[in-house]
Amino acid sequence: MPRLNLRAVSKRFHDFQALDTVSLDIPDGAFLALLGPSGCGKTTLLRLIAGLEVPDQGEICLDEQVVAGKMAFVPPEKRRVGMVFQSYALWPTMSVRGNIEFGLKISRLTAKERAARIDEVLEVVGLRGLGDRRPHELSGGQRQRVALARSLATRPKLILLDEPLANLDAHLREAMLAEFRRIHSLTGATFVFVTHDQDEAMAVATHVAVMDRGRLQQVGTPEALYRQPASPFVARFIGRGRTLPVRVLKSESGRTRVMLGQQLLDMPGHAEVGHGWLCFHASDLQRVAEGGELKTELVGQVFQNGAFLSHCIPTEIDGDVVSLPLAERLLPGTPIELVLRSGWVIGDGHSSADAQVTRRAQTA
Repeated sequence: MPRLNLRAVSKRFHDFQALDTVSLDIPDGAFLALLGPSGCGKTTLLRLIAGLEVPDQGEICLDEQVVAGKMAFVPPEKRRVGMVFQSYALWPTMSVRGNIEFGLKISRLTAKERAARIDEVLEVVGLRGLGDRRPHELSGGQRQRVALARSLATRPKLILLDEPLANLDAHLREAMLAEFRRIHSLTGATFVFVTHDQDEAMAVATHVAVMDRGRLQQVGTPEALYRQPASPFVARFIGRGRTLPVRVLKSESGRTRVMLGQQLLDMPGHAEVGHGWLCFHASDLQRVAEGGELKTELVGQVFQNGAFLSHCIPTEIDGDVVSLPLAERLLPGTPIELVLRSGWVIGDGHSSADAQVTRRAQTA
């Protein structure tokens, strides 16, 4: 399985900077999700890895071999990379077996070897016995499995998936996510999966790369991104988190003392003395009768998952709306006092406009 390395890769389309000096290291056998809002550059990055685009600057390596750079470019067909598209790209007049065999005919395998390889991948993707069907006779999830089987049949070094679940309904997406996890575990292949849906990314990925406006914001395990965001953008994007401005008084040994308004707090994190951000999620908040560290006023509630998701605006500091589930319906304007049971502090130097941080994937 390959190790994937990108070094300061940039790509521009006319006046639009699609990628800006992206560096990334992904270990063998990882399942990497490229995550971010529309237009952030994730599909462009995938196409560069596949060899469908050429970088303007930087270098891409597979297994220490430079496949794209100033002095070298290896075409897509010689990279041993499989790609699964959002549209499936199946031949409608061919059977399932025919679609899978199409990519094998240039592999110099005998007809017997091709048949054995097709049987193997049909078993892997759970389509045994459906080899003679045409695409129109399959469900959306089954067609997606055929597209994946076609990529696996050539035994590529790397599997690239470009928003492969976008055309499926919610039930099928959940089923296919489970299938991706199973197939990744079974094959041990390295997967790179493009999605704008963080629930999909968190469900399947061993590593997640968060992108914004062509830049890499952070790479890490799903847990690390959730609990230890490296920039305000990541903090707000992952898990619908929130940030509040704080003044950092002291930071050492992974603990940070901050002032939140007039309240002194001791929180985990790393930040230089000065302006910083306290990052947290709804699960970190708890309502108290009095003595709360964060004074707020209720602005609205929505009944969700058996509780009232309550949106509150801070009243003593300049901050965005914070939300938490409450057991009862309350009138707008009700004072709500909150304590922060946990959080993560980052410095102002980690602003999303400049972040090129935590580029090396955390393997823990």
